[in-house]
Amino acid sequence: MMLYLSRSHFPVTTLGPGRRIGIWFQGCSIRCKGCVSADTWGTGKGGVSTDEIMNVISPWLQEAEGITISGGEPFDQPEALIHLLAQLRSKTSIDILVYSGHPFEKIAPTVEKCQGAIDALISDPYDENAPQTLALRGSDNQRLHCLTLLGETRFRPFERALKPSDKTFDIMFEEAGAIWLAGIPRRDDMRRLKTILAKEGHLAVTTQDERSTKGKIYDSPCP
Repeated sequence: MMLYLSRSHFPVTTLGPGRRIGIWFQGCSIRCKGCVSADTWGTGKGGVSTDEIMNVISPWLQEAEGITISGGEPFDQPEALIHLLAQLRSKTSIDILVYSGHPFEKIAPTVEKCQGAIDALISDPYDENAPQTLALRGSDNQRLHCLTLLGETRFRPFERALKPSDKTFDIMFEEAGAIWLAGIPRRDDMRRLKTILAKEGHLAVTTQDERSTKGKIYDSPCP
């Protein structure tokens, strides 16, 4: 099964409990205003088979405490998502959290087809005008759904206000020089980062800015 993938990484510690495998789908039809992951919007690129993805992440499964799938928009590739989840479930019983910008009511039929593979899901589009006070969410309109007993155990504790310890990022470096930030930034975090770097003589262009082919700092995922 073909899937359009932006990237995968381990460990991710900012998108759910424990050391997690992060999988970011490529392509998003929602394109929320203010999204910090505009690099994941484009469709038709990053095509890989789900078998290839499994080959990459399988060595991580013994150490991982959970898996987070985001994007991009995973439910824009429903069949690929279902297939990948089935493959993951055949290899591991650790929790799986999925982010979607669609309302839960819209994607519920696809969630049902996943046959319990998703333990928790965060739904609804990012709203840059909504408050930003809840754990694991980019804006307070987004809803946390605990779909299994494991999901209830692992994620119900995140039905709470942000703590100072939540306001962190995972930093990933690519050989080409790009830097990826995994986590859920506060509204002005990227602006503050660029200001700090500018004072040190560095230029940073984020995916909230006009797109460039060089010198990018990408921040991910789209909440």
